[in-house]
Amino acid sequence: MASRIEDPLGAFCAHSRPMLPGSGEGPLEGRTFAVKDVFHIAGYPTGFGSPEWLETHQPAAVTASAVQRLLDAGARMVGKTLTDELAYSLTGENVHYGTPVNPAAPDRVPGGSSNGSASAVAGAAVDFALGTDCGGSVRLPASYCGILGIRPTVDRVPLDGVIPFGPPFDVAGWFARDAELLETVGRVLLDETRLPPEPRRLLRCVDAFDAVEDRIAAALEGAVARVEDAVGPAIDIALADGGLGHWFETFRIVQGASIWSNLGEWVTATRPRLGPGAKMRLDWAAGLDERAVAAAREDHAAIRRRIESVLGEGDVLVIPTSPRGAPLKNTPIDDIEIRFRNQAMHLLCIAGLGGLPQISLPLSEIDGLPLGLSLVGPRGADMQLLALARKLTA
Repeated sequence: MASRIEDPLGAFCAHSRPMLPGSGEGPLEGRTFAVKDVFHIAGYPTGFGSPEWLETHQPAAVTASAVQRLLDAGARMVGKTLTDELAYSLTGENVHYGTPVNPAAPDRVPGGSSNGSASAVAGAAVDFALGTDCGGSVRLPASYCGILGIRPTVDRVPLDGVIPFGPPFDVAGWFARDAELLETVGRVLLDETRLPPEPRRLLRCVDAFDAVEDRIAAALEGAVARVEDAVGPAIDIALADGGLGHWFETFRIVQGASIWSNLGEWVTATRPRLGPGAKMRLDWAAGLDERAVAAAREDHAAIRRRIESVLGEGDVLVIPTSPRGAPLKNTPIDDIEIRFRNQAMHLLCIAGLGGLPQISLPLSEIDGLPLGLSLVGPRGADMQLLALARKLTA
């Protein structure tokens, strides 16, 4: 069924407002959730942040498995949330549909591309929300809005019924305001009942902290100390030889090639009216050289081997989620691309390249703005990170 939703945050889609009852029983009974407008809901259109996408695609025939799992666990869906245009942004500003409110900083963006989901959770319009994360689309909004957000291990949450964006990096993630609920949602989506082991070692990624300004690293010192109290003294390690710049470029090229492979035919045929950020990135992806892509894919394989050699079972890697707080609304596109998006991607690419789980925790602030600290684990350590997050924020 569909219904009107009170939406003072501007977080929900006006074109499609499905409201689906939960099963009436289960660990999420009585909880409400929202769904990013890239997940299909049977009988409703999926807009993907683009009016032209909405016009050129039929309503969905099936509901995404991840959504169905939440409904079966008792949660009630109360609407679909806005996303950036074709999900190809990290700011949360959509030229067609507007910018949801960042409840932690109303003059600033909520982050993207899962902007509506983050806004709805931070503003208490729902208990939790689904998003997707390819380059950072759950983790960065979580940091900007001062809430918890998780990017799970690649392939741990089913993606059938979700618009493909940038495999092999796409995952379905989620937001909540408290870690206990974040963990409960995780048990449902990950279909996990076993108790996770305790972490055995805390690793402080020095190249990630070196990639942010000294004042950001200083602002996170107390949060890192809090994790040390729970796990043990941190061991400094360097992941990337010569810094994270090469890792960022590798991720950017592999991701861009995948995005164009998924969207290029439709973009070429439809010629949609793109906002400046999406147009800039799609034009760049369309022009990628095949040899550069092949080389980047080889580098990606080498980077994954490096990560696996460093990050073992029971290890927790601690990194900044973002290089700064949320930018002001309407920040010039050049500033957004360099000072916010690209610098953030130096940090966000680590989990993406490794296919790793990462949780952003609202444990710090800078200039009165939320600033997330992230926990990253080896592949499959999702429940271990969720349990640690609950312990840290109890």
